[in-house]
Amino acid sequence: MADFSIITVTYNSENTLKRAMESVINQTYAPKEYFIIDGGSKDNTVDIALSYKAIAEKNGIMLSVLSEPDDGIYDAMNKGISMCGGDIIGMINSDDYYETDALKLVNESYEKDHFDVLYGDLRMCYEDGRSFIKKARNRKYMTSRDWNHPTMFVRREIYKDNKYKTETIHDDYDLVLRLKKQGAKFLVLNKTLANFTMNGVSHERNLNKMLERIKIKYKIYRDNGYSRLYIFECVIVELAKFIAG
Repeated sequence: MADFSIITVTYNSENTLKRAMESVINQTYAPKEYFIIDGGSKDNTVDIALSYKAIAEKNGIMLSVLSEPDDGIYDAMNKGISMCGGDIIGMINSDDYYETDALKLVNESYEKDHFDVLYGDLRMCYEDGRSFIKKARNRKYMTSRDWNHPTMFVRREIYKDNKYKTETIHDDYDLVLRLKKQGAKFLVLNKTLANFTMNGVSHERNLNKMLERIKIKYKIYRDNGYSRLYIFECVIVELAKFIAG
């Protein structure tokens, strides 16, 4: 049985943090430890996080809250990784939340087939109540459409030598492609493990932002040895986001 460390990165997240934290604390297979890495929030985020300390400990979970300025979301994630002691590390952002059996299902997969990286299906949720399932796939030449960061779990030993860059909004996907290129053992679990709220910077419907995201993601593909033809993949993804609203 694996020990899990879970990280939630926050900044002024008072409106959504409770849901994210409760989805971790109420898992049917409890994590060993849970880290809230806050960027120096000006609202009640830190107080809300600390208010869950007793209930987390009652469930056998060590809850730690760190609040200080950082250099963005991936810098905060790297801080959290450096604090983790579990066998497997998962990350759920403050706008998102796990399904109740997520860690149980991941642990069962790990016991059967010791992976380096696992990710699963993700429910994409619009603010008007609409949702759809984004299926996970593991292909030789994968794209960002195959992968879901909120459902990703990575062995701590892998993260130890492979941190997130702190350069762009897509540095999480850059890490995935780097690990793929290194030959890390990937496993896909076609179960819905988490829920993603579609209101972040990666979904802004603004032409300049769309062009910026295309440029960034295309560079990541090219830096990791992918064909120039992946420019079409980058454009298709952004057009799909725009049409879906």
